[in-house]
Amino acid sequence: MTGIRDLHEWVRAHREDLLADLAEYVGIETPSDDKESLNRGLSWVDGWLRERLGDPASVRDVGGGRHGDIRVYDYPGSGKQPILLLCHYDTVWPLGTLAGWPFTVDGDRASGPGVFDMKSGLVHAVWALRALDAAGLPRPAVRLVLNGDEEIGSPASRPVIEAAAAGTRATLVFEASADGAVKTARKGVGLFQVHATGVESHAGLDPAKGASAVDELARAILALHALSDPAAGTTVNVGVISGGSRQNVVAGSARGEIDVRVTSAPEAARIDAGLAALTAHDPRATVAVEGGWNRPVMERSEAIAGLFEVARGLAADLGVTLRECSVGGASDGNFVAALGHPVLDGFGAVGDGAHARHEHISVEGMLERTALAAAVLHHLGAA
Repeated sequence: MTGIRDLHEWVRAHREDLLADLAEYVGIETPSDDKESLNRGLSWVDGWLRERLGDPASVRDVGGGRHGDIRVYDYPGSGKQPILLLCHYDTVWPLGTLAGWPFTVDGDRASGPGVFDMKSGLVHAVWALRALDAAGLPRPAVRLVLNGDEEIGSPASRPVIEAAAAGTRATLVFEASADGAVKTARKGVGLFQVHATGVESHAGLDPAKGASAVDELARAILALHALSDPAAGTTVNVGVISGGSRQNVVAGSARGEIDVRVTSAPEAARIDAGLAALTAHDPRATVAVEGGWNRPVMERSEAIAGLFEVARGLAADLGVTLRECSVGGASDGNFVAALGHPVLDGFGAVGDGAHARHEHISVEGMLERTALAAAVLHHLGAA
């Protein structure tokens, strides 16, 4: 068993085993905001990894505080540099979701909370390594990072991920695909808040004595949205606003929450300048911006393009046309790509419905992607 088609046949022969693992994993709820549930989920994953892959050469635990803990596994193998695998175990679904939406398989469709984003991806990665063992092909050295705070921006895990990337040859991110396409570019994400402070007064008796924070926020929103440049891939969205105290009071405070997406570092710098230029219209009022860039831009570098070509060539040997795309969403891959490392993202599930009730995967897609992951890992380990 030496070719990718042989790997695929072996994986297909273990279809029910992969589904059983996925069913058990999806059956353990891991919402990002529930530390106890995250601890249970990580404990299950740890035992499952040891059962499926054997004991790692080393394990590093990093506490996530009120967020999910981070665990870094190093597995021995061929090659001088390990391959970094990124997988998060948290989901957006609140505790109790499974009661009304259990894991189900109907033909080629498997559904359940977190199955697409991204519990199937970890199953791909693990069974890809098992396929190499079964084929008698050298297993590359891999460094697997599991984090439980990706869905909320990876506040605790970012420095761990960046440190784990040191000395690695390439990174595979087992996030869900985009309609089957892997992701070779992702936008950078900025999360900001604009705060307006005014002077309260009676809206009927003394309106002139007041300086409306709501008015200042409204003007700021217009200026912020004007920073959008769709042609350049830049979007600025003030998605949440609040302010004032009563209908008949000139507002003393107001607040807006801003989501920014950019495709390049120069655009991020332009947005920074625009945010810094926000000022109050009324000299008695103030406008201030807080927040920062949650994830840097993942630009399609030559190294990323080269890694994609490797995967595309191996997919062609499987009889599959592998596509690439750029997406507006960000992942932990952004952190590693910003360090200059080659990253191939979206190597996980083929399906649809991230963060939605129609979340599902293709079972055949899972088997195909597992075989492709095995082939790519073998290639990288042997190179």
